[in-house]
Amino acid sequence: MASDGEALTGLWFDGQKYFGSMISQPVKEGCIPVFDETIQWLKIYFSGREPDFTPALCLHATPFRERVWQILLTIPFGQTMTYGEVAERVAYQQGGGAKSSQAVGSAVGHNPISLIIPCHRVVGAQGQLTGYAGGLGRKEWLLKMEGGNTMEEER
Repeated sequence: MASDGEALTGLWFDGQKYFGSMISQPVKEGCIPVFDETIQWLKIYFSGREPDFTPALCLHATPFRERVWQILLTIPFGQTMTYGEVAERVAYQQGGGAKSSQAVGSAVGHNPISLIIPCHRVVGAQGQLTGYAGGLGRKEWLLKMEGGNTMEEER
Protein backbone atom coordinates (compact mmCIF):
# COMPACT_ATOMS: atom_id res chain seq x y z
CA MET A 1 0.00 0.00 0.00
CA ALA A 2 1.04 3.58 -0.58
CA SER A 3 -0.49 6.85 0.55
CA ASP A 4 0.07 10.57 0.42
CA GLY A 5 -0.74 10.62 4.13
CA GLU A 6 -4.46 11.19 3.61
CA ALA A 7 -5.60 8.97 0.73
CA LEU A 8 -4.56 5.70 -0.84
CA THR A 9 -2.28 6.23 -3.87
CA GLY A 10 -1.24 2.64 -4.50
CA LEU A 11 -2.25 -0.96 -3.81
CA TRP A 12 -0.43 -3.79 -5.54
CA PHE A 13 0.11 -7.51 -5.41
CA ASP A 14 3.68 -8.46 -4.56
CA GLY A 15 5.58 -8.77 -7.83
CA GLN A 16 2.81 -7.13 -9.87
CA LYS A 17 3.77 -5.38 -13.08
CA TYR A 18 4.29 -1.65 -12.39
CA PHE A 19 4.60 -2.44 -8.65
CA GLY A 20 5.15 0.78 -6.76
CA SER A 21 5.09 2.92 -9.89
CA MET A 22 3.16 5.71 -8.15
CA ILE A 23 5.34 5.93 -5.04
CA SER A 24 7.18 9.18 -4.66
CA GLN A 25 10.17 9.66 -2.44
CA PRO A 26 10.83 9.83 0.45
CA VAL A 27 9.08 6.74 1.73
CA LYS A 28 8.04 6.41 5.37
CA GLU A 29 6.66 3.26 6.86
CA GLY A 30 3.83 3.46 9.31
CA CYS A 31 0.18 2.99 10.03
CA ILE A 32 -2.25 5.70 9.09
CA PRO A 33 -6.06 5.73 9.04
CA VAL A 34 -6.37 5.15 5.27
CA PHE A 35 -4.25 1.99 5.61
CA ASP A 36 -6.55 0.76 8.40
CA GLU A 37 -9.56 1.44 6.16
CA THR A 38 -7.90 -0.34 3.25
CA ILE A 39 -7.10 -3.37 5.39
CA GLN A 40 -10.74 -3.50 6.51
CA TRP A 41 -11.87 -3.19 2.86
CA LEU A 42 -9.56 -6.06 1.87
CA LYS A 43 -10.81 -8.28 4.71
CA ILE A 44 -14.41 -7.79 3.59
CA TYR A 45 -13.51 -8.28 -0.06
CA PHE A 46 -11.52 -11.48 0.50
CA SER A 47 -14.34 -12.88 2.62
CA GLY A 48 -16.29 -12.92 -0.67
CA ARG A 49 -18.46 -9.91 0.07
CA GLU A 50 -18.69 -6.54 -1.59
CA PRO A 51 -17.38 -3.77 0.70
CA ASP A 52 -19.93 -1.01 1.26
CA PHE A 53 -17.31 1.74 1.40
CA THR A 54 -14.24 2.86 -0.51
CA PRO A 55 -11.17 4.23 1.23
CA ALA A 56 -10.15 7.73 0.16
CA LEU A 57 -8.29 7.49 -3.15
CA CYS A 58 -5.88 9.92 -4.77
CA LEU A 59 -5.00 9.34 -8.40
CA HIS A 60 -2.20 11.11 -10.25
CA ALA A 61 -2.21 10.43 -13.97
CA THR A 62 -3.31 11.84 -17.27
CA PRO A 63 -6.96 12.91 -17.49
CA PHE A 64 -7.57 9.99 -19.86
CA ARG A 65 -6.22 7.39 -17.41
CA GLU A 66 -8.11 8.95 -14.52
CA ARG A 67 -11.33 8.87 -16.57
CA VAL A 68 -10.78 5.17 -17.35
CA TRP A 69 -10.13 4.37 -13.68
CA GLN A 70 -13.29 6.25 -12.64
CA ILE A 71 -15.27 4.09 -15.09
CA LEU A 72 -13.71 0.94 -13.59
CA LEU A 73 -15.03 2.00 -10.20
CA THR A 74 -18.57 1.70 -11.62
CA ILE A 75 -18.25 -1.98 -12.61
CA PRO A 76 -20.37 -3.90 -10.09
CA PHE A 77 -18.94 -6.65 -7.91
CA GLY A 78 -19.13 -9.97 -9.75
CA GLN A 79 -19.67 -8.38 -13.17
CA THR A 80 -17.38 -7.53 -16.05
CA MET A 81 -17.07 -4.93 -18.79
CA THR A 82 -15.11 -5.23 -22.02
CA TYR A 83 -12.26 -2.94 -23.01
CA GLY A 84 -14.48 -1.79 -25.89
CA GLU A 85 -17.32 -0.88 -23.52
CA VAL A 86 -14.93 1.12 -21.37
CA ALA A 87 -13.67 2.88 -24.53
CA GLU A 88 -17.27 3.72 -25.52
CA ARG A 89 -17.97 5.23 -22.11
CA VAL A 90 -14.81 7.31 -22.24
CA ALA A 91 -15.77 8.56 -25.71
CA TYR A 92 -19.27 9.41 -24.51
CA GLN A 93 -17.94 11.32 -21.50
CA GLN A 94 -15.59 13.26 -23.75
CA GLY A 95 -18.42 14.20 -26.08
CA GLY A 96 -17.83 11.70 -28.85
CA GLY A 97 -14.94 10.54 -30.92
CA ALA A 98 -13.85 6.93 -30.86
CA LYS A 99 -11.38 5.81 -28.21
CA SER A 100 -9.03 2.92 -28.78
CA SER A 101 -9.53 -0.26 -26.80
CA GLN A 102 -5.73 -0.52 -26.80
CA ALA A 103 -5.40 2.90 -25.14
CA VAL A 104 -7.97 1.79 -22.58
CA GLY A 105 -6.00 -1.43 -22.08
CA SER A 106 -2.86 0.56 -21.33
CA ALA A 107 -4.73 2.72 -18.80
CA VAL A 108 -6.28 -0.35 -17.19
CA GLY A 109 -2.87 -2.03 -16.99
CA HIS A 110 -1.32 0.97 -15.25
CA ASN A 111 -4.03 1.14 -12.58
CA PRO A 112 -2.11 1.84 -9.35
CA ILE A 113 -4.86 0.73 -6.94
CA SER A 114 -5.56 -2.93 -7.69
CA LEU A 115 -8.77 -4.55 -6.45
CA ILE A 116 -10.37 -1.33 -5.16
CA ILE A 117 -10.24 0.07 -8.70
CA PRO A 118 -11.34 -3.26 -10.19
CA CYS A 119 -9.25 -3.59 -13.34
CA HIS A 120 -9.60 -7.38 -13.01
CA ARG A 121 -13.25 -6.94 -14.10
CA VAL A 122 -12.24 -5.77 -17.59
CA VAL A 123 -12.27 -8.54 -20.20
CA GLY A 124 -11.78 -9.02 -23.94
CA ALA A 125 -14.45 -8.42 -26.58
CA GLN A 126 -15.82 -11.97 -26.32
CA GLY A 127 -15.57 -12.07 -22.53
CA GLN A 128 -12.18 -13.80 -22.56
CA LEU A 129 -9.59 -13.08 -19.92
CA THR A 130 -6.86 -10.89 -21.33
CA GLY A 131 -4.05 -8.95 -19.74
CA TYR A 132 -3.75 -8.36 -16.03
CA ALA A 133 -0.74 -6.78 -14.34
CA GLY A 134 -1.30 -9.14 -11.41
CA GLY A 135 -1.32 -12.23 -13.66
CA LEU A 136 -4.14 -13.98 -15.53
CA GLY A 137 -4.41 -16.77 -12.97
CA ARG A 138 -5.05 -14.22 -10.25
CA LYS A 139 -7.58 -12.39 -12.46
CA GLU A 140 -9.49 -15.62 -13.04
CA TRP A 141 -9.42 -16.43 -9.31
CA LEU A 142 -10.70 -12.96 -8.38
CA LEU A 143 -13.60 -13.15 -10.83
CA LYS A 144 -14.56 -16.62 -9.59
CA MET A 145 -14.35 -15.44 -5.97
CA GLU A 146 -16.73 -12.60 -6.85
CA GLY A 147 -19.10 -15.09 -8.44
CA GLY A 148 -18.55 -13.82 -11.98
CA ASN A 149 -18.26 -16.02 -15.05
CA THR A 150 -15.12 -16.38 -17.11
CA MET A 151 -14.71 -17.81 -20.61
CA GLU A 152 -12.49 -20.54 -19.14
CA GLU A 153 -15.51 -21.85 -17.18
CA GLU A 154 -17.52 -22.21 -20.39
CA ARG A 155 -14.97 -24.46 -22.09
